[in-house]
Amino acid sequence: MKIINLMENTIGANNCLYEHGLSFYIETEHHKLLVDTGASNAFLTNAETLGIDLTQVDTVILSHGHYDHAGGILGFAELNSSAKIWMQKSAIDAYYHVNDKLEKYIGIAPEIQKLPQVKWIEGNYRIDEELFVFSGVTGRRLWPSGNLELKVKQGDIFVQDTFQHEQYLVMEEGDKRILISGCAHNGILNILEAYIDIYGTEPDIVISGFHMQKKDGYSEADLEAVKETARELMKYRTRFYTGHCTGEVPFRLLKDIMGEQLIYVHSGDEICMD
Repeated sequence: MKIINLMENTIGANNCLYEHGLSFYIETEHHKLLVDTGASNAFLTNAETLGIDLTQVDTVILSHGHYDHAGGILGFAELNSSAKIWMQKSAIDAYYHVNDKLEKYIGIAPEIQKLPQVKWIEGNYRIDEELFVFSGVTGRRLWPSGNLELKVKQGDIFVQDTFQHEQYLVMEEGDKRILISGCAHNGILNILEAYIDIYGTEPDIVISGFHMQKKDGYSEADLEAVKETARELMKYRTRFYTGHCTGEVPFRLLKDIMGEQLIYVHSGDEICMD
């Protein structure tokens, strides 16, 4: 299996572009797939830089209905009109970042839902023997506090987003399982618990942002939640790869506790599967 990051927030390998967004290119025995497409078409440029032919992709998984993960879907669809694009039906709802200073639409482009290759999912779904997606995580242990500013517009009012549009990809190869989440809005510990409910054991590898980044600084409670999350993750035998919405300050705290169990993935990096 080959896993290459096509877009992340930080400068990385091979002079790849970077932006606030996330995208992974993956090759399995039976698939060439994308998980998310960044905030723009810049991931297409990075794929060309890295020598990756996206016309050969057969599957796209959208982790959730935010622009920084879906911004390149329309550009990709112009390049490759045959790949199936799997997303939760609720990913098309009207998602916003709302606080005292702004009211910003952060959902996906409405034109995406008109693409004929989109395949709508409601809940868990097995695509084939290699690929399975699950959603519906309801746990709230160490739920990221940044979620409180993320809303869904229903009519003329904003209500709290519960992230039922967030889905998680499990890739199975032999006796190894890799879990991929875009931002882990529902909390990485809650997602892992839901995974264990399905599979009975923890995944070998997790690739996910942890949605701990805060532009306005971190309270003591925020920092303690990061440390507690790290201590809990250390109880698993899993190796964790992170980036994007985790944030530099939280990553340093996590890394201090987790050591080599946690690795940062930059734009253009390839994840070692050994």
